[in-house]
Amino acid sequence: MHQGYDLKYLQLLSKQYPSIDEVTTEIINLSAIINLPKGTEHFLTDIHGEHEAFDHVMRNASGVVKRKIGDTFGDLLTAEEKKSLATLVYYPKEKLEMIKSSDIEIKEWYRTTIYRLVLLCRAAGYKYTRSKVRKALPQSFAYIIEELLNEKENSVMKQTYYQSIINSIIDIECADEFIIAMAEVIRKLVVDRLHIIGDIYDRGPGAHIIMDLLMGHHSVDVQWGNHDILWMAAAAGSEACIANTIRIALRYGNLETLEEGYGINLSSLIRFTLETYKGEYSPKVRAKVKPSDFKEKDIDLLSRMQKAIAVIQFKVEGQLIKRRPEYKMNDRNLMETLDLEKGTVLIDGKAYPINDVDFPTYDPENPYKLTDEEVDVLQKLKQSFMRSEKLKEHMEFLYNKGGMYLVHNQNLMYHGCIPIDSKGEFQAYKAGKHEYKGKALLDYFDHMARKAYFSHIDDEKLEALDVMWYMWCGELSPLFGKKKMATFERYFVDDKTTHKEVKNAYYELRSEEAVCVKVLKEFGLEKSFSHIISGHVPVKVAAGEIPIKAGGKLIAIDGGFSKAYQKETGIAGYTLIFNSQGMVLVSHERFESKARSIEEDLDVLPTTVFIEKDQPRMYVGDTDVGREMKDSIQSLKALLSAYRDGVIVQQGHRIQF
Repeated sequence: MHQGYDLKYLQLLSKQYPSIDEVTTEIINLSAIINLPKGTEHFLTDIHGEHEAFDHVMRNASGVVKRKIGDTFGDLLTAEEKKSLATLVYYPKEKLEMIKSSDIEIKEWYRTTIYRLVLLCRAAGYKYTRSKVRKALPQSFAYIIEELLNEKENSVMKQTYYQSIINSIIDIECADEFIIAMAEVIRKLVVDRLHIIGDIYDRGPGAHIIMDLLMGHHSVDVQWGNHDILWMAAAAGSEACIANTIRIALRYGNLETLEEGYGINLSSLIRFTLETYKGEYSPKVRAKVKPSDFKEKDIDLLSRMQKAIAVIQFKVEGQLIKRRPEYKMNDRNLMETLDLEKGTVLIDGKAYPINDVDFPTYDPENPYKLTDEEVDVLQKLKQSFMRSEKLKEHMEFLYNKGGMYLVHNQNLMYHGCIPIDSKGEFQAYKAGKHEYKGKALLDYFDHMARKAYFSHIDDEKLEALDVMWYMWCGELSPLFGKKKMATFERYFVDDKTTHKEVKNAYYELRSEEAVCVKVLKEFGLEKSFSHIISGHVPVKVAAGEIPIKAGGKLIAIDGGFSKAYQKETGIAGYTLIFNSQGMVLVSHERFESKARSIEEDLDVLPTTVFIEKDQPRMYVGDTDVGREMKDSIQSLKALLSAYRDGVIVQQGHRIQF
C-alpha cells in the first residue's frame, strides 16, 4: 500500500502514465478543468413527435444562442442584424441560399459574417478547454477554426494573418461550407448535455425524425416515458403494445412514423377492416384529425381501422390480464361484461349504455378469443414491427442511452411519478415473492424492460413483455400513475363519469416539500440544492398552475410541446436550463414553421418563468464528472509519490546504484 492506494492499482495506472512528466501534466490539466464553470444542461420532456418544433428548440438552444449573440455584440449590431445572425446559426444551409439569391455584395457579407461567427463561437466556448472545443470541431475545418478561435486579432502583427485566412476561405469558394461548420460548432458548444425526460413518441407525426436528431447529438440521455415504453415493447414483440401503438397512430392520423419512419405494413389491417367492419360506428371512434388534412373517405377508413385494432387490443389485453392475476386488473376486463342485446357494459358492477353494438368478431362465450382473421392480422403486424431495422436501431439507442430514471449533478430525473399512498408512503408492487417500492420499484421495471428486449428465453421474455405492458397502463407503474386507462369507456360509453382516470396520490402530494425531500433521499440526494425534474402531466398554465412545486424542490416541465395539449397548457412547452449560475425555466411560444423561421427570421422566443437565485456559481469540480476528476487527481498524486519514492519505476528509467 502507498498513501492508502493498492500497489497493484498504482502499477496499472503507471501503464497509462509511465513517467513523472506525464503524471504531473495530467494533474495540472485536471486541476485546471475542475475550476472551469460547469457546462450548460438542457432538460426537455413530452415532445410527442413534434419534430419541427423540437428541431428548432435544439437549434436555438431554447434562446441561449440569441442571448449569446446579445452578450457578444451588444449595441454593435442592430436588432435585425442579430435576428439574421441567429437564423444563420439555426439554419445555415437554408439561410445561405436566401442570402445568395439577394442582391447583396456576397464577398463582403462573407467576411463580415465569418468574423461575427468566430466571435460568437469564442463566446460559446469560453467555459471549455481547448481540447474540448477541438473535439467539437468538424475534421475538415478543425485546424482553420482553431487558429481563428485562438487568434488575437487585436495584435497588429497578427491582423494580416487573421484576415488572410478569411480571405482564402472566400477565394477558394469554401465560405458556405465553413459557415455551416461554424454554425454547427456554436450549436454544440451552447448545450453541453441534453436530458430528454420521456415521451418522444405518439401524437405528433415525426417521432422517428426526433430519434434521428437525438442519435446525432453529441451528449444526450433519455428517461423513458410511458409512450416510449409502449414502442419499446412493441419492437420487442408485445402484441398488446403493438395494438395500442397502431390504435393511437390511427386515432390521431399520424401514420408517418409507422409507415414512412419504420416501414410498418398496415395492408393486412386495411383488408381486414374493409371486409369486417362495414357497419356504423360510435362517433367517439372517429379519428381525431383536421378535415382539411384528410378526405372524408380516408377519415372513415382510419376510424374503422382504429375500431378494428381497438377490439383486437381489448382481446389481447384480456388474455394478458387473466395470465397475470398478480396485476389485479380484472376490473379492466370489460369485454366479458358486454351485453350487445341490451346494449350495456358493466363497469364497477354498474350497467352503462354503450353507444355502439356492432362488434362482428365478438363471441360472448369466449370474449377474448381472436378470430382466425384477427390472429393473421396481428401476426403480420408483429412481424413488421420486429423486422424493421430502423425501429431496431432507434430502440437500441433508447436502451443504450436511457433508463427509468437518472441521478445527475445532484438532480433526480424521471418521467412520471414515484407511486405513493395518501399518507405519502411508498406503495409496494409485488412480483412473485418480492415487493418493490421507491427506488427499488424503478430499478425492477428498468431491469424487466431490458429483459423484454434482450432475453432469448421464451417464458422469461413473455413475462418481461407483460411487465412492459403493465408499465404502460398499470396502476403502480411510475410511468402511468393512474387508477386505470379508460380507453374502452372513452370509445363506447357516453357517460363521462366513467372516463375519469384518477391520478396517484403523488400528484397531489408532490407540492409538499417533505414528500419531495423523502423521494430525493430515497435516491441518495440530500443536498439542499437537489431537485426532482419530471414531466408526463401537462402543467395547466392557462388555469393558473405553476411548474415550480414544493418550494422549488420539484420542477414539472411538461408545458405542452404536443399540439394536442396546447389548449390545455396555454403555452408550447418548457425548457429547463441548468448552467454554472443556476437554473432557468423558460416557456416557448407556438412554433409556426421552419419555412417562416428562415424567411422572416422568426424565432420561438422563450419567456423566463423561473430563475433560481442565491445559489453559488457551479464549477466542473462540483459536478459528477468533476468529482471523478478529483478522485483521479488523488490517485495520480499517489502514483507521483510512488515514482518519487522509488516504489514504482518509471518506464524507460533505470535505477542507478
